[in-house]
Amino acid sequence: MTTDLDQLRGDLIAAIDAAAGLDALEAVRVHALGKQGAVTALLKTLGGMSPDERQAQGPRIHALREAVTAALATRKAALEAAALDARLASETVDMTLPVDGVAPGSIHPVSQVMDELAEIFADLGFAVATGPEIEDDWHNFTALNIPETHPARAMHDTFYFPEAEGAEQRMLLRTHTSPVQIRTMVTQKPPIRIIAPGRVYRSDSDATHTPMFHQIEGLVIDKGITLGHLKWTLETFLKAFFERDDIVLRLRPSYFPFTEPGAEVDVGYTLKDGKRVIGGDPRQSENGGWMEVLGSGMVHRRVIEACGLDPNEWQGFAFGTGVDRLAMLKYGMDDLRAFFDGDLRWLKHYGFSALDVPTLSGGVGA
Repeated sequence: MTTDLDQLRGDLIAAIDAAAGLDALEAVRVHALGKQGAVTALLKTLGGMSPDERQAQGPRIHALREAVTAALATRKAALEAAALDARLASETVDMTLPVDGVAPGSIHPVSQVMDELAEIFADLGFAVATGPEIEDDWHNFTALNIPETHPARAMHDTFYFPEAEGAEQRMLLRTHTSPVQIRTMVTQKPPIRIIAPGRVYRSDSDATHTPMFHQIEGLVIDKGITLGHLKWTLETFLKAFFERDDIVLRLRPSYFPFTEPGAEVDVGYTLKDGKRVIGGDPRQSENGGWMEVLGSGMVHRRVIEACGLDPNEWQGFAFGTGVDRLAMLKYGMDDLRAFFDGDLRWLKHYGFSALDVPTLSGGVGA
């Protein structure tokens, strides 16, 4: 019987090694270890043997089963590794080829407009500056010449953190990105040309307001800066953003604690099919009007002084607008709350392809 076991073991190991695929290997396993398999049949004979025969033949039969089982596992691992290597070799992707069809997922309109604005202002010589969203009272209000009694400091407008014991400054969620301007003027020597995009927070919610929204502000500090520089910058920016040469601006006097003088900026629009289309001069058309898009002004002397600069030497202008509002105007959304609902249908309709990278040469919009 010993000779028969050795012969069976050799035949089974040879069949395992010769198996060309997983299906062939499974057939060998069934032949050897299946219910009707050769090794299984030998194991069944142990019950009819005498104790002496069982003691002599049992270890040999069990050793045969273990050897066949180990050989099957080794061959299976080798075949699976070879199959994986072949699959990887056949499924290589040439990353230099264009995308086939529309890739899943999309760029949110806010992210797209942020990129558009960065591209436009980079061409005008502005750098992008960032700052913390959790701010202190001094950077968010005091340094910007906002008095203690100003309504913007009220609890119904500002998200304050609980006052920490022994803290010098009260902490809050920034209500605008103007603190980035302060931090830049404190740490960077003029001349300064920056934009400060980012998230801001105010306690408000309706179709055109949300507790969290996106804002972009611009700051220029240099010698001899005038309102003329401000108006030219805003005209150039809005023409590039809306991709129209017939942009007409109107500056209306307005009050901001951190500017003197301050101005609201309106842009002309015309009505087409009952919808407002940015562009054109409302003064020359009965089918048009003015729409407020920006707040701006010359940086207040007290703000320049608070940042350690001499206002007699350095002047500047600042402006700010909502990124979400710009996206609504340019791409036709009518409810700001949908920006943050996470509705995939909305994102699929208004989203942008990852390949729609804004460039001035190719057009900043889609």
